[in-house]
Amino acid sequence: MLKRLFPTLICLTLAACCGGAPAAEPPSYQLERTEVHALRAIALQRDYQLFVSLPAGYGLDPARRYPVLFTADADYGFPLLRSIAKRVGDHGRGLQEFILVGLSYAQGDSPTISRNRDYTPAPRPGQAMVYGGAEPYRRYLAEQVLPYVAEHFRADMGQLSFLGHSYGALLGCHILLSSPSLFQRYILSSPSLWYEDHLMFKRARARLAAQGELPAEVLLLAGALERPQGSRTEGDDIAGDIRRFETLLKAARPPGLRVQSQVIADEDHLSVAPSAYTRGLRWALAPGRQR
Repeated sequence: MLKRLFPTLICLTLAACCGGAPAAEPPSYQLERTEVHALRAIALQRDYQLFVSLPAGYGLDPARRYPVLFTADADYGFPLLRSIAKRVGDHGRGLQEFILVGLSYAQGDSPTISRNRDYTPAPRPGQAMVYGGAEPYRRYLAEQVLPYVAEHFRADMGQLSFLGHSYGALLGCHILLSSPSLFQRYILSSPSLWYEDHLMFKRARARLAAQGELPAEVLLLAGALERPQGSRTEGDDIAGDIRRFETLLKAARPPGLRVQSQVIADEDHLSVAPSAYTRGLRWALAPGRQR
């Protein structure tokens, strides 16, 4: 009897030994030449991160300074822009080499909570979530993020671009109308100009009436399907809004402003981002582009 059980016991023992050890976690994929910097927003009492991607030639010439592109919604915008830039850049022949800085969501907040609060210019009465924190967030960018980048990287602080999509582009509109010289160029993809009964149109009219100057270059983009009859628009005419916003800004002829808009065929609010980002990069960082 024991002879018959012995092989079975050996097999069970070996199986227990093999199955008892937990399998090692596979390593995560990491993007080369990228860094994550923690930054405490002092006035906001919140923690954020800066995702930084340095150009391939960054270590070759210690005297060279690079243009900087800041992107909102860094969780998806940062890796997407980095991949597009690597493909389109063609080692400096398709795009200027540049430093990419991704602006993270607040640590401990969900993306929805963070962007609803930080990217919107006014409260939304009756809503459960907090809205309307764009101005405090703009001050955080001006007072902490830009000085940090200037101190820690060889950044050309005269060639700063801001890129945002949807609420991120709404934040860009707020910065443009509040302190346009914070960035030299604004890539505004599918901006939520419908927000609070087209508040940005009212603010633009007030700004242009009070201060004629608006020193910035602006590229507005949207998908052709971002209309009430299109898909995923929730009844908003985002494609029409960017055309109307462009017309409003141009009509006042403010000194220093250069603005254009592009409506991209066959794209909706969710699908347009890669095409808009590609066009934005080519516009803001074309080889030979000067300040």
